[in-house]
Amino acid sequence: MPLPTAYGHELRHPLASLRASIADASPIPFWQDDAAQPEPRAVLPGDVETDLLVIGGGYAGLWTAIQAKERQPGRRVVLLEGDRVGRAASGRNGGFAEASLTHGEENGSLHFPDELDVIGRLADENFDGFAQSIARYGIDAEYEASGVLAVATEPHQVEALRESGAPLLVGEALEARARSPLYRAGLFTAEGASLVHPAKLAWGLADAAAQLGVEIYERSAVLRLAKSAGGVIAQTRNGVVRAARVALATNGFPSLLRRLRLFTVPIYDYALMTEPLSADQLAEIGWTGRHGITDLGREFHYYRKSRDNRILFGGYDAVYHRGRRVTPAHDQRPETFLRLADHFFSTFPSLAATRFTHAWGGMIDMSTQLVAFHGSAYGGRVAYSSGYTGLGVVATRFGAAVMLDLLEGADTERTRLRMSRRLPIPIPPEPLAYPLIQTMRHAVAKSDRNGGKDGFLLRTAARFGVGFDS
Repeated sequence: MPLPTAYGHELRHPLASLRASIADASPIPFWQDDAAQPEPRAVLPGDVETDLLVIGGGYAGLWTAIQAKERQPGRRVVLLEGDRVGRAASGRNGGFAEASLTHGEENGSLHFPDELDVIGRLADENFDGFAQSIARYGIDAEYEASGVLAVATEPHQVEALRESGAPLLVGEALEARARSPLYRAGLFTAEGASLVHPAKLAWGLADAAAQLGVEIYERSAVLRLAKSAGGVIAQTRNGVVRAARVALATNGFPSLLRRLRLFTVPIYDYALMTEPLSADQLAEIGWTGRHGITDLGREFHYYRKSRDNRILFGGYDAVYHRGRRVTPAHDQRPETFLRLADHFFSTFPSLAATRFTHAWGGMIDMSTQLVAFHGSAYGGRVAYSSGYTGLGVVATRFGAAVMLDLLEGADTERTRLRMSRRLPIPIPPEPLAYPLIQTMRHAVAKSDRNGGKDGFLLRTAARFGVGFDS
């Protein structure tokens, strides 16, 4: 019989108190609920010709535009965003800036066993370049090289930490980083793990791109792409863009290349933000440093502090809504918000009177390899990068470089990687997708309840290169 776990789907605190804690929470993502948000940019004014068209105003598109101008300052670069720059996942994520390109060594070993050394080196170089670019362009992204604490809340997670050979934090050493009745052991990572204000990063990247001469147009969604003599035509409601090359950075939204639509699926992630906490409250839970925290469950949480000492608490539920639909109606999910509040109070009982000021969610793109993939189409005139699965804050900068390499026809270490040459296992269309994903979610939850032992379904999926985590 499965043993009780630290976290579960059943609520363990009184429903009335949980409802009260989120009763006044704003549905606006905390990071975007900011007076510093820039004014809307212009809509595409009409027909345009350009050397490079970037489609998508999130991190992937913005990094592509910046690096394109850095490589060739004289080329014309136009960026089209269907809504506002940084409005989607780039502006509402947890702000964990991690060097990894593979979602950890275990996942990397599953998909790219012969390339781990090269990927690791390129990941470190990309992470360094990420920090250097923020400094060079004077982007106030609230960048903090503060590290991340990974905590074990179950016995099998402690054993996994021991087997990794990394220095284990227990007892007073662990409590010096954070204190919770659920924590059994921890691992602190200082290198390649930082925090940012995600929306300010997106806004700052847009400003940097504009200063380099990139033309950015918002509320200018591209409806379709078509080949043309010597280039690509992008059709919008406001005009036509004729481009020699196109970088497609729409990630979880339905791809403008229909052949790619089964290689990602929109998964909804949710988060809460507390009211500002006092120094005494933070001292009570031992979290006086600025590092982020994650737990080691397959259904895992991530949490970190804002500049004004609120705690963002998100993750665990990874929700697929039937039909692959991306709609604002899915951004609010009271069931998940109650569960997150329940887990927060289990983690930090001394904060039982805390209220949440913001509760939000939104789509991220997931691929079956839990890692981004890159490639080209239209005879090398279009490049794409997608499938970041929650790892896009830093990895999108790498994906942008891959897209530019592909568009330039360059043979580089980046383009020779398997993630740049092969597509992941596709996710079936409806009506198969919903029951399949729900079955996988139940298998993941069962694995956590069963001491981390994967059942037949997860073991079989792994043999075929398919992964699934929250």
